Amino acid sequence: MQEFIKYSREKTIKRDENERVKDFKEIYQIFNLQNATKQASRCVQCANPFCHFSCPLHNYIPFWLLNVANSNLDIAFKLSNETNPYPEITGRVCPQDRLCEGACTLNDNFGAITIGAIETFISENGLNNGMKPFTKVEPKNKKVAIIGSGPAGLSVATYLIREGVSVQIYEASKRAGGLLAYGIPGFKIDKSVVERRVGLLSEAGCTFHTDTFVDDAKFEELISEFDAVVLAYGARTGKILGLANESANGCYKALDFLSIIQKEQYKEDGVSLDLSGKKVVVIGGGDTAMDCLRSALRKGATSATCIYRRDLASMPGSKKEYVNAGEEGASFIFNAAPKDIVVNDNNEVVALNISKTILKGTSVEIVKGGETMLNADVIVCALGFDVENLKFLSANGIELDKKGRIATDDELRTSKAGIYACGDCRRGSDLVVTAASEGKKVAMTIIKDLGI
Repeated sequence: MQEFIKYSREKTIKRDENERVKDFKEIYQIFNLQNATKQASRCVQCANPFCHFSCPLHNYIPFWLLNVANSNLDIAFKLSNETNPYPEITGRVCPQDRLCEGACTLNDNFGAITIGAIETFISENGLNNGMKPFTKVEPKNKKVAIIGSGPAGLSVATYLIREGVSVQIYEASKRAGGLLAYGIPGFKIDKSVVERRVGLLSEAGCTFHTDTFVDDAKFEELISEFDAVVLAYGARTGKILGLANESANGCYKALDFLSIIQKEQYKEDGVSLDLSGKKVVVIGGGDTAMDCLRSALRKGATSATCIYRRDLASMPGSKKEYVNAGEEGASFIFNAAPKDIVVNDNNEVVALNISKTILKGTSVEIVKGGETMLNADVIVCALGFDVENLKFLSANGIELDKKGRIATDDELRTSKAGIYACGDCRRGSDLVVTAASEGKKVAMTIIKDLGI
């Protein structure tokens, strides 16, 4: 270990941008054994590992790095999968530059350990060699229903199954995975990776009810049949600009935009979106905005332009996603805010008027006289997401907070006994790894409450 002087930080190899923009395949190559052991050996093995504490799951990062460096790959697999419900997924989609790698002691002078790439390698190597993240346990004669099969729901299921609890997941879409299946493009995570993890859960005993929307009657049924019910249905309602013509033809909310494109990849529902020759404008500066830009270019858009009301340094998304979008042909206009949407007589988008902005402290102010018209055929709003207020919540006395999210106590119990909540429907739109962390936490609460 501590080979950071001998070996420099080695980034994962990316496919050439001119080639990768032609398809939705993953852009990063997975480390081989030599790459992984070399990079893992750079770890300092800090007495106070900042990477561990900066990870929402508090993964045993230094320990599995040590074992990879020593070629103890089976142990590394077990350690990685113990604290993380799906490390091969977080290794791909986590913004490591803002979390573990950003906190790495070597970050400033030597380059952080490539934690995400090594995490992906560990699980891919283990799974490809027949290792399993689940072992047989004695059934506990307890049943839990989970509404939502996204990152939070899959995490809850993982930790309950490991304790012998019978789990059934109810998913409104035709495929399990939630955001992982429909909202995050394939160039960041191949859908076979998600399907494999769902398959591992099924193999371990989890039952998935897809294409099943939980309405008032179904919710009452779940309450009566199960020992506990977990609300993990995410935050899918896109925030709006509040401008006139926002419902015009060519205006989309980000998740709707991404879902249509992904369903087309699945050949599902007969949906498609032809962007050939179109000018696409994406409003927002987070990772979802970058996903929309990059997806638009893969769908044949002649241009994909990001409008962000602050400067580059203020962008909330991952730096690597901004870099990837730029490499693939996206352009950026900073310090600009949408003013109004211009449509033609057929109510089709033709342009977006934008205003120049200036930062004053933490506030954004509009600069008078700084308006510009930007031609556009498609406008995508990537402004974040709100939680859907399902009817059965109020009917069952399940309280919401001031922002319309499900209110819970510190251990993620709702105001109704036996009902729990985690992930985006509880805290608002956040990272996959945060949802995973909350899923694990709510599973521990249920295990305690059921006396397991």
